Amino acid sequence: MNKLAPTYDPKAVEDKWYQYWEQHELFKSTPDEREPYTIVIPPPNVTGVLHMGHMLNNTIQDILVRRARMEGKNALWVPGTDHASIATEAKVVKRLAEQGIRKRDLTRDEFLKHAWEWTHEHGGIILQQLRKLGASCDWSRTAFTMDEKRSLSVLKVFVDLYEKGYIYRGLRMVNWDPKAQTALSNEEVIYREERSHLFHLKYYVEGLTELPDEARLREQGNVIHRDERGYYAVVATTRPETIMGDTAMCINPKDPKNQWLRGRKVIVPLVGRVINVIEDHYVDIEFGTGCLKVTPAHDTNDYMLGKTHNLETIDIFNADGTISAQSPLYVGMDRNECRKQIVEDLKAAGLMEKVEDYDNKVGYSERNPDTAVEPRLCMQWFLKMKHFADLALPPVMNDQLKFYPPKYKSTYKVWLEGIQDWCISRQLWWGHRIPAYFLPTSDDSEVYVVALTEDEALEKARQIPGYEHIEASQLRRDEDALDTWFSSWLWPISLFDGINNPGNDEIKYYYPTSDLVTGPDIIFFWVARMIMAGYEYVGDMPFRNVYFTGIVRDKLGRKMSKSLGNSPDPLKLIEDYGADGVRMGMMLSAPAGNDILFDEALCEQGRNFNNKIWNAFRLVKGWEVADIEQPEHSRQAVAWFQSVLNATLAEVKDHFSKFRLNDALMSVYRLFWEEFSAWYLEIVKPAYQQPIDRTTLDATLGFFDTLLRLIHPFMPFISEELWQHLAERQDGESIMVARIPEPGEVDQPLLAQMAQAKEIISGIRSIRKAKNIGNREQLQLHVMGSLDNPLTGIITKVACLDAITENAQKDPTAASFLVGTLELAVPLGNNIDVEAEIAKLEGELKYAQGFLAGVEKKLANERFVANAPEAVVAIERKKKADAESKIATLTATLAALKGQ
Repeated sequence: MNKLAPTYDPKAVEDKWYQYWEQHELFKSTPDEREPYTIVIPPPNVTGVLHMGHMLNNTIQDILVRRARMEGKNALWVPGTDHASIATEAKVVKRLAEQGIRKRDLTRDEFLKHAWEWTHEHGGIILQQLRKLGASCDWSRTAFTMDEKRSLSVLKVFVDLYEKGYIYRGLRMVNWDPKAQTALSNEEVIYREERSHLFHLKYYVEGLTELPDEARLREQGNVIHRDERGYYAVVATTRPETIMGDTAMCINPKDPKNQWLRGRKVIVPLVGRVINVIEDHYVDIEFGTGCLKVTPAHDTNDYMLGKTHNLETIDIFNADGTISAQSPLYVGMDRNECRKQIVEDLKAAGLMEKVEDYDNKVGYSERNPDTAVEPRLCMQWFLKMKHFADLALPPVMNDQLKFYPPKYKSTYKVWLEGIQDWCISRQLWWGHRIPAYFLPTSDDSEVYVVALTEDEALEKARQIPGYEHIEASQLRRDEDALDTWFSSWLWPISLFDGINNPGNDEIKYYYPTSDLVTGPDIIFFWVARMIMAGYEYVGDMPFRNVYFTGIVRDKLGRKMSKSLGNSPDPLKLIEDYGADGVRMGMMLSAPAGNDILFDEALCEQGRNFNNKIWNAFRLVKGWEVADIEQPEHSRQAVAWFQSVLNATLAEVKDHFSKFRLNDALMSVYRLFWEEFSAWYLEIVKPAYQQPIDRTTLDATLGFFDTLLRLIHPFMPFISEELWQHLAERQDGESIMVARIPEPGEVDQPLLAQMAQAKEIISGIRSIRKAKNIGNREQLQLHVMGSLDNPLTGIITKVACLDAITENAQKDPTAASFLVGTLELAVPLGNNIDVEAEIAKLEGELKYAQGFLAGVEKKLANERFVANAPEAVVAIERKKKADAESKIATLTATLAALKGQ
C-alpha cells in the first residue's frame, strides 16, 4: 500500500483508478443469475464534444449504475454514439467547401467516403471525454447507430412497417430546412416569438371602375378601398415575398366587410397575375382585413384550401431557399433578401397600404437554429402514428412506466393524443438509405417496391404486372435517408440485437432496461418513440423509469450557450476541481426535472468536500492505537453514530428509490461533514500525543468504510483511493463492487439524547465565543434541575468541562441559556463585565416580551384557535411556554446581577 499524500491531488488519483477499473473489467457485464440493472446511454452525436448538459446527464447515469453495482446487481451501462444525419452532413459539406469541393459535384459514394473519414477522424472523442468524468460504461459494447447491426435493424424495421401498412409515401406539405435542404418532422421545428411586420398590400379588383350601390354597400358594413387607380382589396401578410405564388384570394362568406368582393377577380401586386376571390369559412374574419392571400405551395393551411378549391400550385422556392424559375420575379435571389427588395418595390409602386409592427411565432430548424423553416410541398415517406400512440400512452398514464418528475405525463399525453404522422425521410446522403426501389414508368407516376436487398427488390418487382422481365440495372434506389430518430427509437432493442435476433439471451436478460436519463426536450423525439418501438417489437416497455433532467443554466438563469460565453469547458472544470468535485457541484443543484442554476462555486464546494474527506482520513489513520480500555464517552459515541449511520442509510435508500439524487447526496454530505467529522471524531479523538483504544479505532475505520461506500456513486475516485488505503486489498478488489450495507436498527432515544447533548455543547461554545474564553479553559456547567441524560461524559469532554452540577442554585454571575425548557448556566467568575451583561440581558428580555405578546395575541384570537389545525395551535402554545420560561430566567438573572 502506497503512503497517503498529505493533500488530495485529483490528477494523481483519477487516471490511475480509471485504468485499474478498465484493466480489471469492472465495468463489464454478461448475463448471469443476478438481478440485472441496465441503462442505455442517450447516444451523443458521433462528432460531438462534451458540454455541460452531457456532464449532468452522464453524472446521473453513473451515480445510478454505480449504486446498482454496490447493491449486488449485475449492472450494465451501454455506451454508443448517434450518426446525427443533419449535423454531420452539414459539417462534412462545410469542410468540403473549404477544400473547394461542392457536394453536388460528388457522387453519393464519393461523398460518403468523405463522411466516413470525418466520422473516423472526429468520432468517439466524446466517449473518451466521458472517461474523464468517471463514466463506468461497458466500453466493449460501444455501439454506433450506423454500425452493421444497428443499420440492418433499421432497414428491417422499415420493411416490416411498410409491409404492415404503417409506412406510406405521399405528396404532403412538410417542414423544410433550406440550409440542410431536407424535410423535418414537426418535432424538429422550434418556434420562437419574433417582432416582425404585417404588410398591408393592395390587390386591385380586375376591371372594376365603378361600383353600383357603393353607398348602400358601405351602409351594410362593407369596407371598400378606392384610389385614383381603382377599387382594391387589402391583404395583410407577414411574408410579402410569397406573393409570386398566390393563386387565389379568400374571404369568409359571412364577413360583412368583404361582401362586395364576392365573385370578383383581383390582381396580384407587382406580379400582375389575375386570381379568383374564393370563399371559405376557414378565414378568420377578425384577423387583418379578412382577406387572405392563398399560396398553396408555401403554407400548410393554404395547401388545404388549394386542395378544397382545386387551385393551381406554384412553387416559387428552390430547395436552398432561393427564388425558383417558376416565379415571374426575383429568380435566384435568397428569400430573405427578396423580402427586403419586394417591400421596397411594393412601396415604390404604390402597392403598400401600410406596415405595422407585429409579434408572431416563426419556426426554426432544431438542427440549424439560424434557419427559418419553409413549408414545402414534396414527396416524402411517412409513418402512421395512431397505432403507436395507442401502444405507448396507457403504460405511462397507468404508471407501469414511471416518469420522474411525474409532471411530464401531461406533456406526453397531450402530444400522443394529438399526434400526427411522422415524416421519416430526409434529403440527405449521410444516414440509413431508404430501402425503396423505383421502377421505370412512362410518365411522372411512381411505381416502387420496398425490400431489404436489391435481389429481394428485383424479385418483388417482377411480381408486378408489366415488369415481369425487369433487370436489376433498371431499379433505382431511393436517394433519401431516414430520419436519425428512426434509428434512435430502436436503441434499447438494437443494442441487444433484438431486431435481428428476437428473443436472444441478452434481450431476454437485459430488456426491459431499468432507467433512462434524458432531457424533457426530447420526450417526443426519442422517449415516446422508444416506448412505441418497445411495445411493437418486444411487446414490453423499453425501460421502467424515466428520469428527466433539467436544462443547465448559469447562475443568472440564462441557458448556457457559446454565443453568451457563459458555458464553461467541462474538461477545464475537471482540470481545476477534479472529476469528483465537478460531479458533486453538478448534483448539488440538480433536482429532477428542474433547471440547474450552475455556479462554479459549487464545484469549489465539491473540491472542499474532497479535502474534508481526505483530511479526516489522514487524521484517523494518523492515530496511534493501544490495547487499552474503551472510554465510556467513546462507547456512547460509537453507539450513537451507528444509529445515525443506519438512519442515513435508510434515508439515502429512500431518496434513490424516488430519484431524489441531490437529496441523497445532501444526506451523505451532512452525515460526513456534520455528524462524522464535526461531532463523532471530535468525541473519540484521543488527547494530544495519547493513543486511541483499539475498539474505538476499529469501529471508526468500519464507519469510514461504510461512509466511503455511500460516497462512491457520487465521488468514485477519492472513495476508491481511500478505500484502498483503508485496509490491505488484493489486486482486482474495488469499492465499485463492495456492497452497501442494508440499514440497521435506529436507537431513537439515543439520537434524542445526543441532540440535547449537542445543544448543550453548542450553548457552552456560544458563551465561550461571546465572553472570549479559550476553548481549552475548563469550565463548569450548572443545571437548574435534573439533566437526565446519560451522555454527560460526551458533554464534559467536548465542551471542556471539569464538572456538571445538577439542581444547582442560580448564580447571578453565570451566563445562562435554555435547551428546551431546561435552564443551564456557566459560572463566569472573573470573566464577566456586569454592566455589559445587564445591558445585553435587558435587550434579550425586551425582545422575548415582544415575542410573547405576539404569540398571546394570536392565541387570544378565538377564530384562529377554533379553525387552525390542532398541531398549529399546539406549536403556538409551546412558543408561549418557551417564551415565558425564558422571560422568567432572564428576569431572575437580571435581578441577581442588579442586586449583586
